[in-house]
Amino acid sequence: MPRSQQDATTVGFIYPDHAAEDDYPYAEKLLGDAVRLPVEHIYGTDLHAVPELLDLGSPARLAEGADKLAAHQPDAVVWACTSGSFVYGWDGAHEQVAALSAAAGGRPASSTSFAFVHAAKALGVRTVAVAASYPDDVARLFADFLGRAGVDVVGLSSADIVTAAEVGRLSPDDVVELIASRDREDADAVLVPDTAMRTLALVDVLEERLGKPVLTANQVTVWEGLRLVGEDARTVPGLGTLFRRRGV
Repeated sequence: MPRSQQDATTVGFIYPDHAAEDDYPYAEKLLGDAVRLPVEHIYGTDLHAVPELLDLGSPARLAEGADKLAAHQPDAVVWACTSGSFVYGWDGAHEQVAALSAAAGGRPASSTSFAFVHAAKALGVRTVAVAASYPDDVARLFADFLGRAGVDVVGLSSADIVTAAEVGRLSPDDVVELIASRDREDADAVLVPDTAMRTLALVDVLEERLGKPVLTANQVTVWEGLRLVGEDARTVPGLGTLFRRRGV
């Protein structure tokens, strides 16, 4: 019999505005009844610009998100935003998740930026091509963040899309072409850092086409939440290489 919602492992996600949050119920369906992935929203401008991103990931906004998630009684919480975390830099992003954990009553916390780092480590990825939707200056901050973690960015491309809403309106074909065209032969994996981009249903398609792991923002964010609660070794068809490995 399926486990009740009270018995399920619950990972809560704080998601900025609205764009591709339907990736989370999609993942929840694939994971089955033992896991719940509630999403709560915080709101600000959706510009891919440094001042706006710093505001979006501020302690006050994330505390608001943690307060909304409290009703779900999550076992862990994740800030489901890449640019709103790496924009703080390596040290600042650590401070951000520490503050989020405190706001969530001491529960384990993380962000999409750290999810990419941990996922790359789990797969033994050392070199990556980054297929960013952001303007170039923002994309370079993500490359810097990865560099601090020892991940070598051998290819960095910027689609120069100014808002998250525009990213959310990309068609599946557009998403596949944007990502596939940014691959590099010397990259162990392709990283796609934008939770505003719907990617979960496309990861297997992309990996088959490119012949290597593809790590996307919503994919690694879900996995990171599971990692925080010790559930990251799950084998889940349909979510790429990251969900077919066993343990770290």
